[in-house]
Amino acid sequence: MQSIPVLYIRSLLFWIGFILNTAVFGTAVVLLFFTPSSFRLQIARIWSHVNNFLLKVFCGIDFTVEGKENLDLDTAIILSKHQSTWETLALHSFTPSVHWVFKRELMYIPVFGWALALTDPIAINRGTGRVAVKQLLSEGTKKLNDGKWMVLFPEGTRTAPGKTHKYKIGGALLAEKSGYPVIPIAHNAGEFWPRHSFIKWPGTISVVIGPAIETKGRLADDINEEVYNWIESKMKDISDESRWNRKI
Repeated sequence: MQSIPVLYIRSLLFWIGFILNTAVFGTAVVLLFFTPSSFRLQIARIWSHVNNFLLKVFCGIDFTVEGKENLDLDTAIILSKHQSTWETLALHSFTPSVHWVFKRELMYIPVFGWALALTDPIAINRGTGRVAVKQLLSEGTKKLNDGKWMVLFPEGTRTAPGKTHKYKIGGALLAEKSGYPVIPIAHNAGEFWPRHSFIKWPGTISVVIGPAIETKGRLADDINEEVYNWIESKMKDISDESRWNRKI
């Protein structure tokens, strides 16, 4: 077991590397604004791989992925567990070139937000309610019809290990309207990179990619319930309660 000062130092080194990594690749995306979004997403994929490398070297965090074969589809909607910042950095590295749905305020962050805005996302104002949902359904369906993958976090916010929020209906509504399948993803990243925590704990994150959930002819509530049941059931298999409340 490493001491807390060592964990702080290792986490600090990661954040320094992350800031430099984001500055370099974020600037590259901004300068290459005239290129196709598919090319800029490939730059984002490299950025993601570098983040994985930095986490492994400085913080001792690695990950395994089970079920990659379930991504062998032309187009789908990924609905992922949201426990940590980790999945927002790492998902690009083991999924197809995904397009994100996020709150539009993120686009105002210098360099990072500007680059994010150039990866062809859907930036919504979460305070507008039905207007935001209408935007998601309209823009999301168009992207899916163009062969682009979408990724959403149905919990809407990071959730501590061992807990869950009610899954928001937006991703399931998009699946109902578009008819594209849903790929559920479960992971336990919050046990190693907890929300609101500077310290990152060494270990191996478990990621499980579920089989495609067919959505044609189904209602959003039904789709959402199946996604919830699959993810939360899988979380019981990969979670370790001894890591939920580690003391700093």
